[in-house]
This record gives sequence, structure tokens and C-alpha cells, in this order.
Amino acid sequence: QVQLVESGGGSVQAGGSLRLSCAASGYTDSYYMAWFRQAPGKEREGVAYIRPSSSITYYADSVKGRFTISRDNAKNTLYLQMDSLKPEDTAMYYCAAARISPPYVFRTSDYNSWGPGTQVTVSS
Repeated sequence: QVQLVESGGGSVQAGGSLRLSCAASGYTDSYYMAWFRQAPGKEREGVAYIRPSSSITYYADSVKGRFTISRDNAKNTLYLQMDSLKPEDTAMYYCAAARISPPYVFRTSDYNSWGPGTQVTVSS
């Protein structure tokens, strides 16, 4: 089971950009990986998903066209480029890894490893 640590969060004004990183302790080139977020008082929701080969990605409708997920398997690192940020993007962001292909890419129980999260705050 890999250990994950997110970084890159912070405070930004609406319309700004942030790039999140998720560093893994072990080899993640065969893992299915995703970004989730959780705002206060709300359930954790899936944001973006990527397959091991980076050939397939999925995005939540709320972030399509604004966020881009990518991975560097040589560095065991997952990224989330967030552009045109909105106040409603404010949340704790988590990266997650699954050893087998998740039947539902944004179902939290399908993921084995989670990072502690990084806070993103977008002000209007």
C-alpha cells in the first residue's frame, strides 16, 4: 500500500490557478489514481481520475474544461492543474490510489490509499 502526500494548496482569488501535487512513497505506475475534494459540511466528491497509462481520464462536470489531471510515473507523482478557480472550488483536496480498476471511478470505497489532504481556498 503506497503512502500519499499532497502539496500545492493555498489561497487564491477567483479566476486564478493552482497546481496540486501528490507524491507517492512507492511505485504507482500500475495504480489507478484520482483527486477528490471535501468542503465543510459536504460529502467527499470525486474531481478527476486517471488510469495508469494516462490514456483515459474522467472529470466531474463541475470542473470539466478548468481542471487537468496528469501523472509522471517516473516520479511517482500525480498532479492536478486547476485553472479559472471559483469560490465553490474551496475544499480540502485529497489524492487517492487504487490497485485495481475501480468499478466506479468516483466511489471513495474503491480506493485503498489516501493522502492527508491539502486545503484550497478561493476568494471572490
